[in-house]
Amino acid sequence: MKHGKKYSEAAKLVDRAVAYEPDEAISIVKKTASAKFDETVEVHIRTGCDGRHAEQQVRGAVVLPNGTGKTVKVLVFAKGDKVNEAEAAGADYVGGEELIPKIQNEGWFDFDVVVATPDMMGVVGRLGKVLGPKGLMPNPKAGTVTMDVTKAVNDIKAGKIEYRLDKANIIHVPVGKASFTEEKLQENFNALMEAIVKARPTSLKGQYLKSITLACTMGPGVKVSTAKF
Repeated sequence: MKHGKKYSEAAKLVDRAVAYEPDEAISIVKKTASAKFDETVEVHIRTGCDGRHAEQQVRGAVVLPNGTGKTVKVLVFAKGDKVNEAEAAGADYVGGEELIPKIQNEGWFDFDVVVATPDMMGVVGRLGKVLGPKGLMPNPKAGTVTMDVTKAVNDIKAGKIEYRLDKANIIHVPVGKASFTEEKLQENFNALMEAIVKARPTSLKGQYLKSITLACTMGPGVKVSTAKF
């Protein structure tokens, strides 16, 4: 795979044989951000879990203290009083049954997170085939199936992110933007790692965190030492 000049320059800042301490890794990642847009800083965590077993699934959510740097659009499925509550909390879209054809037939996906009250899950369930593959299906573990729509919307707008294993048992999550200060990125990274360490499946034998890599959208990966986790 041939990389561009900027990537090659950035790659020179990284010693691939070294697993850096988190603060040092963050500092290097910020230096590798050279795109014309504000790149997202992402964490990729390779785990020793086997997600094919339900008891080894790692899934949850954490509110990053400094947010993600991204404006998140929230869609809430609700009825009755909960419609007004969701609107008052700042949800971008609120609705019910009438949104099904819009999403299913018209391919409307102008939202980043879906929240639903439990009594609407029968309706939302019909969208499983389209929302599921995009990782948009509301889930009680992630706090997106709840009667407390105010808290759900506020948390998401404040920088709540979901984490879950992909098919290769890797967790991919954003921890901010390259324009963030090192301190802010460090605080976000620490909050994420604390949540993931706590989410270790009790049935897992052997090593939980196999490797941690930090990278900007367009930059090379920087290995982070797993020792302290």
